[in-house]
Amino acid sequence: MNEELQFILDTTKEAMEDALKHLEKQFVNIRAGKATPSMLGSVMVDYYGSQTPLNQVSNVNTPDGRTITVQPWEKSMLQEIERAIMIANLGFNPMNNGESIIINVPALTEERRLELAKQAKAEAEDTKVGVRNSRKEANHEIKKMDEISEDVKSNAEMDIQEMTDTFVKKVDDLFHIKEKEIMTI
Repeated sequence: MNEELQFILDTTKEAMEDALKHLEKQFVNIRAGKATPSMLGSVMVDYYGSQTPLNQVSNVNTPDGRTITVQPWEKSMLQEIERAIMIANLGFNPMNNGESIIINVPALTEERRLELAKQAKAEAEDTKVGVRNSRKEANHEIKKMDEISEDVKSNAEMDIQEMTDTFVKKVDDLFHIKEKEIMTI
């Protein structure tokens, strides 16, 4: 196979894999009722004048499925961490006990579950659009190639379509798993 053609196929596959990885990261941020340290992954704390991720100034743990504890490495950071959690607007009400911060993760209402499922669906659709755009770009690059025959171009386009179908199915599978996780009480 032509080197340029192989390069197009490889970069297309890589772009589709990146889209899938991005979706997985987005799904981690959509909580499904069970407390996890990653729920506070987006919290940035003002640490001596610079914005620092929460997990770099404290220990974040989940002693049970409904509680997150944040144990700062410096006690003087307690108020700053509490403020950062409030500013992050995650819907949590942190409680400062003088030693650590305790967050009770409320159970999700049916309405909130449906909202999160809708959000997950939108992320999945965005990822599918990204996968299809990768296909479109690859097909465009193949069409521009003059040094290969129409049969080779046609076969390459079929390979890219198969790759696209595979990745769209993976996106659908990930979405169905996440939706089940969200809707399970």
